[in-house]
This record gives sequence, structure tokens and C-alpha cells, in this order.
Amino acid sequence: MSNGARLVAAGLGAVAGAFAYRAAWREPRGLECPEVALALPGWPDELDGLRVALVADIHAGAGHMTPARLAATVDAVLALRADVHMLLGDYLDSSRLGRGRARARDVARELARLPRSAAVLGNHDWRGAGPAMGWALRDAGVRVLENEAVPVGERLWVAGIADARFRFPDMDAALRGVPADATVLLAVHDPDFFEEVPERPALTAAGHLHGGQVNVPLLRRTAMPTSYGERYIAGHVVERGRHMYVSAGIGTVGLPLRFRRSPEVPVLRLTAAAPTAPAR
Repeated sequence: MSNGARLVAAGLGAVAGAFAYRAAWREPRGLECPEVALALPGWPDELDGLRVALVADIHAGAGHMTPARLAATVDAVLALRADVHMLLGDYLDSSRLGRGRARARDVARELARLPRSAAVLGNHDWRGAGPAMGWALRDAGVRVLENEAVPVGERLWVAGIADARFRFPDMDAALRGVPADATVLLAVHDPDFFEEVPERPALTAAGHLHGGQVNVPLLRRTAMPTSYGERYIAGHVVERGRHMYVSAGIGTVGLPLRFRRSPEVPVLRLTAAAPTAPAR
């Protein structure tokens, strides 16, 4: 091998090593907690500045999500001092690398430390543990919502939709008991359900897609479990006057890699949008 070829090989090896370190160790073990300001139409003055933390896709038992890391993650979320915590599903991992390596009761005990919380279940929760994850969360004191809603303040309600892959989502049932003058936050696991959401919820929160997890355009498109390509990959989505925020989540599924999409617990600071000027 010539000196030039050796240099090229060494360079490629260094790049591969840097990628492996970042994707397999540094990024999956990090946690970003961005505060995101969202201005929502009709948001009430008395709830101005409400801070909502989105905890999604923990996938306990898989990759780097050990019991110690789960506890540290909950500690970090508590330090954010959010007013409301929305838990968006996939607390357990049911893939080959994660199945059976975390106990539903232990995961629920950690999540129950988050005050003023409401939860929905994800596809991995049902596939990996059947009803056990929901039972464990309820036993620990977490409100688990399947096509129902609960008050979390004087005029604020959180509604939750059943997982679309293993259960039977029912939007009408979820909103049936909500007072007409209440403001509604809607929790779903899979953002594909946003097509079915009416105008009533002020904001829909979802997870599921991990922001692509390995955030390289061609790779992420083929790996994401969605019918809409990259339409709901992560972040703030506005469609037909309805608002949704999709968290990129915390854990990993499949290979324990994250690249250019760090684990996150976004905190949404909700304010009222300025009224639209009438057309002339």
C-alpha cells in the first residue's frame, strides 16, 4: 500500500471512529431540555406562560437506558420545574435488544416522581408487556389516559388517546367529559393520529418517531414508522389551524444509536397568539 493510500485509510478510520463515538456513546447518553415558546390561538390569559414538559420514548431496557440513567433523567426533568408533565408512551422497549430488560414497576416508580403528570401508552408498551405497563403506572399514582381526559388545573384538562396500533383510539370519547369552557392539551403517542384531531385541543403532543434517531435524510426516511414520510418527524407542526409538537424522545429503538438527534425533553412555554388582523 502506498503512503497516499495509507493516509486515506487512516483518515477514513478516524472519521468512522468519530462517528461511532458520537452515535453510539456521546449522543445517546446526553439529554437536551430546550424551552420552546409556542403562541397558540385562543390560549387563555390565565394560563399565559404555562410550561409543559414532554417525556417521550424512554425505551427502558434498551441501549443506554439503564435504571441509573432513567433515574438521572427523571432528576433532570424535575429540575426543569415544569407546570405539567405529559408522558407520551414507549416507556419500555419491546425490541430484541430491550425486551424483558426493564421491569414495568420500576419504570413506573421513577415516572411517578414527576408531579402533575398524565400519560398515554405507546406501541412498545403494549407489545412488550401487554397491560402491565399501564397497571404499573396507575398503581404508582400516574394518571393513564385511554380515550379520556382529566383536569390538571382550574380550567386546563389533558386528554389522552389510546395507542392506534394495539388499541382503539376514540377522539369523541376522549373529549366527552371536558367542560365547554376548558382548555385542552391532547396527548397521543403516534403523530400520525394528528389527521384525526379536531380543532378543539389547543395543542397536541406526540412522540414515537425519535426525530429519525439517526438523523441522515435517506436513512431516517426508511426507518421511521409513519405513513407520512418526514411530515411529523419532530418539532412544531401547524396544519389547518391545528397545532402539534412532536418530541424527538429520549431513548433508542433497534440499534442503540443517535446521530444529529440528541435525546430531549422539550419544555413548551405556552402563550396566546396575537389576534389576526381582519382582511381588508
